[in-house]
Amino acid sequence: MLRDVQEAARAKGVQFHTLKADNESEIDIAFATLVQQHAGALIVGADPFFYSQREQLVALAARHAAPAIYFQREFAAAGGLISYGTSVTAVYRQLGIYAGKILEGAKPADLPVEQPTTFELVINLKTAKALGLTIPQSILARADEVIE
Repeated sequence: MLRDVQEAARAKGVQFHTLKADNESEIDIAFATLVQQHAGALIVGADPFFYSQREQLVALAARHAAPAIYFQREFAAAGGLISYGTSVTAVYRQLGIYAGKILEGAKPADLPVEQPTTFELVINLKTAKALGLTIPQSILARADEVIE
């Protein structure tokens, strides 16, 4: 994902900086760096650690008025601006189908590997308003959920 984002930024002529964090204090340091670099936005990559720290990430983004996009709807539900990622409900549904096939006697090695096909876009309008942002109607129309 990182390589794709870097290529997209380069194609658009946008500066892109990578910040890493492996613990809570490194998240604070990353946000301080974000502020020093006068970053215009933040992309939070898909990572179980970041998911476990979503409250901290959303709070810091709000404190620093940093528009941010996250990888799961729970971030937007917690006050993040936008999330776009796989539908956890759809993934669990597919997991249940696979488990059913195995319980009916299918060999796991014979089952095809599948990638997620259902993605959801969630926009938090309360956060957009707090950041002074207007989300275009064309984006709102594409959203699976709009939090008002």
